[in-house]
Amino acid sequence: SMLRAAPWGVAPLSALMRAQVASLDAEGVAAEFINSGLRPEERREIEGRVRAGAAKLVYAAPESLGGDRITGLFSGKPPSLIVVDEAHCVSEWGHDFRPDYRRLASLRRLFPEAVWLALTATATERVRLDIAAALELRNPSVRLGGFDRPNLRIAVEPKDGSKDRVVAIARARRGSSGIVYCASRKRTESLAQALAQAGIKAAAYHAGMAPDHRSSVQEAFVRDDLDVIVATVAFGMGIDKPDVRYIIHADLPKSLENYYQEIGRAGRDGQDAECMLLYSAGDAATLMRFLEGMEPEQKRAAKDRIDAMRSYAESDLCRKRLILAHFGEEAPGGGCGNCDNCEIGRAHV
Repeated sequence: SMLRAAPWGVAPLSALMRAQVASLDAEGVAAEFINSGLRPEERREIEGRVRAGAAKLVYAAPESLGGDRITGLFSGKPPSLIVVDEAHCVSEWGHDFRPDYRRLASLRRLFPEAVWLALTATATERVRLDIAAALELRNPSVRLGGFDRPNLRIAVEPKDGSKDRVVAIARARRGSSGIVYCASRKRTESLAQALAQAGIKAAAYHAGMAPDHRSSVQEAFVRDDLDVIVATVAFGMGIDKPDVRYIIHADLPKSLENYYQEIGRAGRDGQDAECMLLYSAGDAATLMRFLEGMEPEQKRAAKDRIDAMRSYAESDLCRKRLILAHFGEEAPGGGCGNCDNCEIGRAHV
């Protein structure tokens, strides 16, 4: 019979791959990653180890799997397991659709015996069905871990004097770790500067920064040399800092899926954490303007996501129930007792 090769992990970000491989190496698991950011000699060394069967787990970006350079490494040693991380990227109905993810189904025909595992923290029922169809999964077993995070307190406030409000929140929690999410690079710089001027250890993080700079900011935050990261959505995937005590959305996220994924970075140690959204109706109007020029179907899906986000922000109902309902999950009876619009025993949707 054929020799079995290492499982594959398909992940979207090089920083995420590097961090996960480092943590696996620390646990004694022989892991490698292959992506376009590697130096040529570094890549050749890694490919040699993979070809020799020395790797137990190999990470690759989905765009790397379109050619035969990587798949050829497994000639005669097909992978026994293919894991698709951030699998919502597969779905056209997901909040972060990426065409390269959609093409992963071609691996089905190359490695028909491999077991497939698709993982995501943010998928509605429609997205879950689309993931299974797009990856050509055969009679998949679906496991839902539950969307409720009981230790998160969720609040929505009017967005008046947002810069002063962000500074006030961070000051009141000085010494605790926090993340402030913004809609633009310019706004991250402005808010980070305001926080620094207020004596808070803060730094901006966005895709326009040099990769080395971004990495140093991220590492400083993980080491507690920085208390606050002010970031665009470029920050967070793969961040597993357990003690983030608060997350502020200074601008409206593009979808409830984005919002849920971002607040999910708070309180991973199980201790209480706060999630504050500063809302202005003008934010939704700004997001809508960015939809111009999109394909009609994509535009309709993006508009639906913004509408759902706006309805959530403007509602006077229990926030947690609204989030859980969006993902098709029912909240426990009575109030959740852990959001700004909830009282035990009050009637909710």
